[in-house]
Amino acid sequence: MSNELLSPAEMGEADRLAIAAGPLDGFGLMRRAGEAVAAVVLARYPAAAPVHVLCGPGNNGGDGYVVAGVLHDSGVDIRLWASGPPRAGSDAAIAAAECPVAPRPLSAFGAEKNAVVVDALYGAGLSKPLSGDAARAIEIVTALNLPVVAVDLPSGVSGESGNILGQAFHADATVTFARKKPGHLLLPGCERCGEIVLADIGIGAEIIAQLKTQAFENVPALWLDTLPVPAVDAHKYRRGHAGVFSGGPSATGAARLSALAAARSGAGAVTVLSPANAMQVNAAHLTSIMLRKADTVEDVHDFIGDRRPSAFVLGPGFGVGDKTRDFALAMLGAGRQSAAGAGRQGAAGSIDGLVLDADGITSFRDEPDTLFEAAHQAKAPALVMTPHEGEFGRLFPDIAGDNSLSKLAKARAAAARANAIVVYKGADTVIAAPNGRAAINSNGAPWLATAGSGDVLAGIIAGLLAQGMQPFEAACAAVWIHAEAGSRFGPGLIAEDLPLAMVPVLRALIGSRKGIAG
Repeated sequence: MSNELLSPAEMGEADRLAIAAGPLDGFGLMRRAGEAVAAVVLARYPAAAPVHVLCGPGNNGGDGYVVAGVLHDSGVDIRLWASGPPRAGSDAAIAAAECPVAPRPLSAFGAEKNAVVVDALYGAGLSKPLSGDAARAIEIVTALNLPVVAVDLPSGVSGESGNILGQAFHADATVTFARKKPGHLLLPGCERCGEIVLADIGIGAEIIAQLKTQAFENVPALWLDTLPVPAVDAHKYRRGHAGVFSGGPSATGAARLSALAAARSGAGAVTVLSPANAMQVNAAHLTSIMLRKADTVEDVHDFIGDRRPSAFVLGPGFGVGDKTRDFALAMLGAGRQSAAGAGRQGAAGSIDGLVLDADGITSFRDEPDTLFEAAHQAKAPALVMTPHEGEFGRLFPDIAGDNSLSKLAKARAAAARANAIVVYKGADTVIAAPNGRAAINSNGAPWLATAGSGDVLAGIIAGLLAQGMQPFEAACAAVWIHAEAGSRFGPGLIAEDLPLAMVPVLRALIGSRKGIAG
């Protein structure tokens, strides 16, 4: 698996382990890194003249000296600029000594309109804002709109958080090594990276495995082998039963979007649980989705006992207040189905998972600990929460306000506190589990910024939970499928389009699982 994400510290440890294991020493790894960057420059800009290589004093700069040497030997007109000399005896110093191009001081940097720039100033480990000559170089390159190939990360982007530290290059391509870093996927840094090229420099999977990293890029390889595929003898209840709570007569649409998404994701049965005064409205719009009255907690318990649903969605269009809190706490108190239950029908009076979205989250803003305590009970169903930034701040105001934490770190802290899977939504959605496992989504689509899109996501998660998929994997799969459906549909997308747009995505995924053409 190559979808692990390495923090700058983990990448440093990977370098150390690789050097200790051999056969490459530190300079050997640096040479391979520089050669990989040079290959990208030659492939993308074969007629570039000149190429300006900007080198910092550390290992990133050492990579730059190798790049300059390789390009020079390939006949490219090279201008080399250094912000300072490498530390004596370092791998970067060796690279600088071997480079056939004499460096000029970065303070004198200037460029032409037809030039290409290789940014080897600072890599993923940058921890303070850029200033001085480096900031001036960025201003010059930006003003001339020059193409940039960045080494590891565009200088000015934090590899840990994706934050912009002062100023940063806008790269057309970023060449990174062994594995991506969180900063490649988190906003706003991901927008500065351009095309990300992952280069193999000799740090193998066996080295990465020793790090036991808990962060991943959310791609199908992370969860595809657990994606539910119906058995030959499956019937509707064996494929899982999901319940979706509806709001009142004027707020029923969100629940129906969630319900349809749960059904499209593969749940064999889906029921909309409606207040009595909205039954007729819902009945007029539902066909394959079942309908049941649920005005009280007792109604909910009766439904769980009678129909044995596996998962619920609570929040979309439901309203904020005591009723929402009571329903959520009632379901978290219902207990999780035992492994001895009969297929996906489960055990009477118990459920596997609750997806809390929108009003379901906001209803606990004044007493979040009540929700978290319920989720920490030994037999509580899995809790999946899907907050956007505003909702996240209502439930976790101290975590949201801590500017020292990345979005990844915030999602992890929230998941641990709540004992829940937290889907921290956005263009760079982060999915985090209480044990620290986390994934950053990278196929986000701007077309998903439309009313009702989040309701559909909540339904997909519930549909996958209802079929027995584990909560973290279900959330990751749902986020990816949701985004992929939005990307494939493209302009003109509205939320009602998404459930049907999921079909070709699911067909391709399941075809891939079965080893056939999708």
